[in-house]
Amino acid sequence: MTAAVWNRAVVKCAVAVLIALLRPVAARAEGVYADSVPAVAAVVERPVNSSFMFDAGGAQILDTYLTPIKYSGLNLRIGYERLQAMKFNPHGWVSQIEAGVEYQKVHNAPGNHTMHSLMCEFQWGMMHRWRIDCMPGLQLMAGGGTRFRGGVIYNASNSNNPVSAKIHWSVNLQGMAVYNMRVGRLPLTLRYQVTLPVLGAFFSPEYGQSFYEIYLGDRGGIVHCGWWGNRFDMRNLLTVDLHLGHTSLRIGYRGQIETSYVNNLNYHFFTHSAIIGVSGEWLSLRPGKGDVERARIISALY
Repeated sequence: MTAAVWNRAVVKCAVAVLIALLRPVAARAEGVYADSVPAVAAVVERPVNSSFMFDAGGAQILDTYLTPIKYSGLNLRIGYERLQAMKFNPHGWVSQIEAGVEYQKVHNAPGNHTMHSLMCEFQWGMMHRWRIDCMPGLQLMAGGGTRFRGGVIYNASNSNNPVSAKIHWSVNLQGMAVYNMRVGRLPLTLRYQVTLPVLGAFFSPEYGQSFYEIYLGDRGGIVHCGWWGNRFDMRNLLTVDLHLGHTSLRIGYRGQIETSYVNNLNYHFFTHSAIIGVSGEWLSLRPGKGDVERARIISALY
C-alpha cells in the first residue's frame, strides 16, 4: 500500500468518526429548536344555538285572591332560547338563556266570567355536560340557574280587587337529556329538560288586603321566602329538532306547574302546550384569532 492510499484511508476513517460523534449533538439541537417553535393550536369556536318558539294549548288558573273558582281556557306563548358552550370549558359546560311572554284567557265553568293573565319571564342557567361513550349521540346535563317571572291576572267581574299581581324569583335545579340520531337520511335532535325551583322569594298580599292598602303603606308580610313547603313549581320541556339544512324545524311540548299557599291564599297555574318553532346555530368566525380552517366547532346541543 502506497503512502497516498494510506493517507486517504486515514482521512476517511477520521471523517466517519467525527460524523458519528456529532450526529447525537445535531439531533438534540434539532429537537430543541423544534420544541422552541410553538405549534399553532386549533381555534375553538362555540356556535350559538338560537330558537324562536310559539306555544299554544290549554291553561287552568285558580287564584283565591280573586275568586275561589277554577278558570280554564287558552294559553299562548312566544319564547326565545339561547344555548352555547361555555368559554372556560366548552366540552364540559353549557349556558342557557330563556325569555318568554305568555297570555292566558280563561273562563269559569258556566262560561259567563272571564279572566286574563299576562306573564313575562327570564331565566339563566349553567349545566355540566357528560357524553355517554356507550351510546354515541347521547348527552346528559345537570346544573342550576335562576329565574324571574312576573305579571298580572285580571278578573273583570270583580269590583273591589280586579287584579292580582304575580312576582316570583327563584334558584333552580335543572337537568337535560339530548340525543342526536337519524331517521333515514333526516338528522334529528331529541331533548327533554326539567326545571325545578328549590328556593326563592315571591309576592303575595294578605287575605282580603287591597293594593290600595299596600300603596298607603301596609306592606308587612307581602314578601315571602319560597320553598317546597309553601310553593312548588316545575317545568317540563320536550322538543324534537328536524334538521332541514342550516335551519331546523322544532316541534314539542311544554308543561308548567306553579302552586303556592300563603296568607290563606291558594294559587294554582297549570299549562299544557304544543310547540312549533325554528332553531339553528350561528357562528361568527374571526380570522384575526387564528386559522379558521383548523377551527374546532363545539356545539351546545347538536
